[in-house]
Amino acid sequence: MHMICCPRCGEAVPTASSSPSLRCSAEVYGLLGKTLARSRQERFYVVSIDARNRVLRRHLVAVGSLAAVVVHPREVFRPLILDGAAAAIVLHSHPSGDPRPSVEDQEITERLAKAGLLLGIVVLDHLVVGKEGYFSFRDAGKIE
Repeated sequence: MHMICCPRCGEAVPTASSSPSLRCSAEVYGLLGKTLARSRQERFYVVSIDARNRVLRRHLVAVGSLAAVVVHPREVFRPLILDGAAAAIVLHSHPSGDPRPSVEDQEITERLAKAGLLLGIVVLDHLVVGKEGYFSFRDAGKIE
């Protein structure tokens, strides 16, 4: 099994999704990152998380074009509420391959984090995934 190190905690993390809980961005990337990196359209996923950081379900929320995807908090939080999630992690692809977040990515991250606070569902992280790797808003200190 191929191992990578989490940039946040420094621990070696298996890339397989058999982990009982998600502890860092590298594990989240291992869960869906490679699938998203191959996408030819922007795809936006939400992962519902229980109180022990275990994955409840993965939901494809929206599929966009080559350069954009339209996402609204109601579409993101609907499956989380139905799953009884305590927290969420959102991910989306950049088909260009460059995982650097756009201004729109930063804005939707802020909107989702605020909505999550109101609903009692914490947004733990937002990963932007491209062929060149991923960007984690949590690791960059842009989401608390």
